[in-house]
Amino acid sequence: MPNTVATDGIVSGRLNNATLKDNFSDLHPKLDDHEALVAADRCYFCYDAPCMEACPTSIDIPLFIRQISTGTADASANTIFSQNILGGMCARVCPTETLCEEVCVRETAEGKPVEIGRLQRYATDGLMAKGQQPFVRAASTGKSVAVVGAGPAGLSCAHRLAVLGHDVVIYDARPKGGGLNEFGIAAYKSVDGFAQQELDWLLSIGGITMQYGKILGADITLEQLQVDHDAVFLGMGLGGVNGLDIEGSDKDNVLDAVSFIADLRQASDLIKLPIGKHVVVIGGGMTAIDAGVQAKLLGALDVSIVYRRGKENMSASVFEQELATSKGVRIIYNAQPVRVTGNGAAAGIEFAYTQTVDGKLALTGESFTLQADQIFKAIGQTIEGVPGALKIENRKISVTGTGRTSLDGVWAGGDCALGGDDLTVTAVAEGRDAAIDIHTSLIDGTSSKKEL
Repeated sequence: MPNTVATDGIVSGRLNNATLKDNFSDLHPKLDDHEALVAADRCYFCYDAPCMEACPTSIDIPLFIRQISTGTADASANTIFSQNILGGMCARVCPTETLCEEVCVRETAEGKPVEIGRLQRYATDGLMAKGQQPFVRAASTGKSVAVVGAGPAGLSCAHRLAVLGHDVVIYDARPKGGGLNEFGIAAYKSVDGFAQQELDWLLSIGGITMQYGKILGADITLEQLQVDHDAVFLGMGLGGVNGLDIEGSDKDNVLDAVSFIADLRQASDLIKLPIGKHVVVIGGGMTAIDAGVQAKLLGALDVSIVYRRGKENMSASVFEQELATSKGVRIIYNAQPVRVTGNGAAAGIEFAYTQTVDGKLALTGESFTLQADQIFKAIGQTIEGVPGALKIENRKISVTGTGRTSLDGVWAGGDCALGGDDLTVTAVAEGRDAAIDIHTSLIDGTSSKKEL
């Protein structure tokens, strides 16, 4: 955990290994065969299924569930993967409670939806465990495509391009692939190294070369990629973290939540990971929830997530908010940070209460202070390393249609591109759709290597 300075309150080994193993066990364990059949039997197999409309990757949900119910789980997996090659991870991390399951007819009628996410995991895990790749690579087109970023958008794009016969080179800044699936989600959502298993399985299609430790703007340039390849897809996500512009934010142990989650995900032994006694997380999104819950699971005595607006404005779903409180995390709404207190290292953080007046956030004049020896910022990320030649809008790469940027032969998708909702499943859809558009462009001859 970078910039963590040892204090009396920040220590490792707060909990024993047995407790940590239990705390970080699978949030939604895989269904067994009987459970899957029972869960599938609840589906009405709606003709114009609202669940399918709510899925960003447009998976034919009624069909894949019917295939499970008829004992053809491998066919079910093929149905899923044909639309979402990262269907295994999406089954684990998708906020299904606000997507497909929220609009399920069973949810509307009974308040209990079909367990679409767990059924999707049942099907995809089963096929992946057999090492089977449901796609056959087409004959080589002789075209080469560069993909920047080995996260959900980049991997989805690369796989579809490889299936279509193109040669793909993925450039990623980190020492291994997966992007947020590997480094940016709570450990209890993806256990047993699943992100790397999924990556290896995806690459088994062939035609994809990985190059790690390649930072756009430092080790590689967009201009050179345009020379070396017939098309470029940018899916590098958001590498920067928004700063906390308040008094005392430069004190020790004021950290970014993204790095904390990444360190935890890569830790070989959780008992060695230091955590504070009194932890405060600032933010209202999934990163804030993941950081707060995991701090508590590591043994922090008290953890508070503080969000400047009301509960209804939090981008983290109600399910995630309730998960946090069920783990003993306190969520404080309508409060924004004012200053960090302490001599050298953080000891507390002062907040001002807020209210919404005529649609705008305003201070009430009241304040409070929380004891905090460790503070995590989860207040959004920013894009880094984007070439100046690209049009930027709202601090993201401007795109039209299926990810076309302002530069000919360059596409973008995922969190770094304008639009979408910063979800894994949306990034997968954008990468897939861009790949199809890239393929059409290359085959039609409308995009070619740029000459210097």
